[in-house]
Amino acid sequence: MTFDMVVSDRIQSCIYENAHVALDQEEYQKRYGTLSDRFDKAKARFEEIEEAIGSKQSRRAAIETFLNDLRDANIVDNFEVSLWCGLLDFVTIYSRDNVVFTFRNGTEIRYSG
Repeated sequence: MTFDMVVSDRIQSCIYENAHVALDQEEYQKRYGTLSDRFDKAKARFEEIEEAIGSKQSRRAAIETFLNDLRDANIVDNFEVSLWCGLLDFVTIYSRDNVVFTFRNGTEIRYSG
């Protein structure tokens, strides 16, 4: 039995007791309010956890799809000039030992020989 079910049962029990037994209404309202607050907090926490689980499941599915696509992809295992030129935007040569390769996506790789 989960926490929110326990609190919900206690609230129902409290309501039943109030309907069938003569109770001090101020005490009843206090007890009901406390139980209701506990239930609301438990429900909010449950919804947070449920959202986190959904987010993680979506992320897992995306990662699995990516890994499957990567497994099925043709991996480049040798240098191809056409591929290199398709990826590279420009090269900045500051000196023989200081070269920066800038790719089309904005990534920069610095070579310091």
